[in-house]
Amino acid sequence: MSNKQKAINGGKWVTTSTVISTVFQFGQIALLARLLPPTAFGLVSISSLIINFFSMFSNLGFNNSIIYKQEEDKNVLSSLYFLNLFLGFIIFGIVYLTSPLAINIFNEPKLNGIVKVASLFFLIVYFGQIYSILMQKELRFKTLAVIDIVSVVIGTIITVVLAYRGFGAYSLIYGQIIIQGMKTSMYILYGRDLFKVKMHFRFAEVKDHLRFGVYNLGDGIVGFIQSNSDNLLIGSMLGVKLLGYYSLASQLAVFPITRLNPIILQVAYPIVAKMKDNDSEIKRAYIKILDFISYCNIPLLAGLFITADIIVPLIYGAGWEPTIGLVRIMTIASIFMCLTHPLFTLAFSKGKPNLLFYLNVLTLIVKVPLIYFLGKYALATGVAWALALATFINLIANFAIVQKLIGNFFFEFLKNISKPIIFSVVMILAIIAYKHFIGNQGAIHALLQVSIGAAVFIGFTLAYKIPFSEVKNFKNSL
Repeated sequence: MSNKQKAINGGKWVTTSTVISTVFQFGQIALLARLLPPTAFGLVSISSLIINFFSMFSNLGFNNSIIYKQEEDKNVLSSLYFLNLFLGFIIFGIVYLTSPLAINIFNEPKLNGIVKVASLFFLIVYFGQIYSILMQKELRFKTLAVIDIVSVVIGTIITVVLAYRGFGAYSLIYGQIIIQGMKTSMYILYGRDLFKVKMHFRFAEVKDHLRFGVYNLGDGIVGFIQSNSDNLLIGSMLGVKLLGYYSLASQLAVFPITRLNPIILQVAYPIVAKMKDNDSEIKRAYIKILDFISYCNIPLLAGLFITADIIVPLIYGAGWEPTIGLVRIMTIASIFMCLTHPLFTLAFSKGKPNLLFYLNVLTLIVKVPLIYFLGKYALATGVAWALALATFINLIANFAIVQKLIGNFFFEFLKNISKPIIFSVVMILAIIAYKHFIGNQGAIHALLQVSIGAAVFIGFTLAYKIPFSEVKNFKNSL
């Protein structure tokens, strides 16, 4: 099977997994918004930030280095496995014992218990991580998709049941731990033919992976602070209630790009990594990925922007109206953000993760002052605008790096992106006309607005971008 066929097959399974898990996770958010107050989402957002931050230290960039180097040596993999476990246990102890610091930073006593429970994540995740990396390296996306679907469906159901029975913010934490526990067990079960742990450890064998991971880790740390500085500053400056509103707005506005883009990038990276010495092929792949991401993300985000006033109350229920304006600002940031994502695949395929590190340092220097001053002036709305401005600056620098890596691409990018932008503008005008002349309240009008928007965009795409005959041929090839 060719790499192209593997990509199509992998994309099909990852898409299936993403759609199913997205439906369940989105349903979970909608139900929990009716069962839990904004403060609960704020508490969980802070604990997730803490866990995600320390997660970066426990793999030291091994994920990407194993794929980049196409590592197969069982001794090296065993050394990486035990080093990973050791770091995971160390991080568990640090998070558990220092959880009271979260109370001092965010002035919220309930965080102590929540962070301690969430720290159990580190006793679970790293037992199965290397198996998932090796399955991704071997393009076993069907197996990964099944694992993701089963764990997310069961974990989501348990989370909602716990929330209904009064567990509050803990229901979200327990749900995440259950999901990760199921994933870890299945990674080991279905990946055991790729790797059998040997009682072997030599630090010298992992030095090359550590060197590769230094910039990856540095980029992860700076990137984490950069991408989460809005949540950190809102939680510390404005309190967990406003953070709850901001968090749910972010989940809705950034939701499309965090679910759709990994489908493309997860499949693309191991394939592009195999052609790392062919500059022309990498350039062609990058432009195709960017074009595809534009067509997937821009219409969804444009549609969310224009329908936020009817979608937010419909999904989250009464009491979440403050998120409407935040959602609209964040869709602008998300459009810029989605266009920056393909650089990840390009930088790692070219063996230059240090460029991502420098980019995140630059963005952090710009973003934090913007968030601080605009947040003090306009609270959560100011933070959202700071996010949009910083993301736009990040995009400009991002494209400058791409230009350095693959040469001139910008003219072709502008030619490609002009169509989804024009189609989306027409779609927005059609929805505005519907709102003005027909209606803008209730589920029926929301469904019709979404349907009209989708029909307009798809119609223009079939007419001016992808002929219907080409769509039929693609469908027959699946």
